Amino acid sequence: MAGGKPLWHEAWFLAEVFAIVNLAFLTFDIYLAHSVNDFRRSAEYVPLAFSMIGPAILIIALFCAGRLKKIWILAGNIVGGAGIVIGLTGVILHLDSLFFYERTIKALTYSAPFAAPLAYTGLGFLIILNRMVDSASEEWAQWVLFLTLGGFVGNFVFSISDHAENGFFYPLEWVAVAASALAVGFLLTPLLIRVSKTYLMLCAAVLLVEAMIGVWGFILHAERNLGGPSIHAFRNFIYGAPPLAPLLFPNLVLLGWIALWRLWRFAPEAGL
Repeated sequence: MAGGKPLWHEAWFLAEVFAIVNLAFLTFDIYLAHSVNDFRRSAEYVPLAFSMIGPAILIIALFCAGRLKKIWILAGNIVGGAGIVIGLTGVILHLDSLFFYERTIKALTYSAPFAAPLAYTGLGFLIILNRMVDSASEEWAQWVLFLTLGGFVGNFVFSISDHAENGFFYPLEWVAVAASALAVGFLLTPLLIRVSKTYLMLCAAVLLVEAMIGVWGFILHAERNLGGPSIHAFRNFIYGAPPLAPLLFPNLVLLGWIALWRLWRFAPEAGL
């Protein structure tokens, strides 16, 4: 309980749980992604280890958020800072796999997914933000919405680069591109001008559609992998369509809803 309210009524707590769950979930994602080359470079174990250790530290620190808040702040800043560094370093290492040698769009498309490590950077910023800015303020909500927007920009890049590998062979692959662009347009507006509660409700509805598209994409990817060329389903999931990539849509939707919920109290009834 905090201030007489259950913790799950506190925006900072919801954001913290979101960050912890996502960091932990990245363990499985990293294992699948780096299993493609059997962890050829020892550096590839770094994000795997961080995804296992980071959430454990944050969970322990979360129990200190009340009486020992300084420990919660310190632990979060360390984990968040490490996430930012690991994410930015991962981008450079992924691009170094091919792009820095050829410097072409083709090399960018077929190199290791260069934007994927930015998930760590985004979560790192979220963890630090949760300690630097009061979650009851409009500023906190705007920053969380900004991080959600950044996630959908990354989703837009993912949707293009990943599906470009097969030349958008299936027309349905354009749905993810269009959906990401739609989310970017709607979420950018509240950061530029003050919008009404009606517009925030519209944004929430758009995010709901984004979540459904993500679940649909996950089903399509899973069906394709289950019917893949190998008799070993696990190998199909490693070398086939990335099974977890579409789930980034509903994942970002949860963060976006948290931001919209906090923005609601500051939005006027009338206007855009």
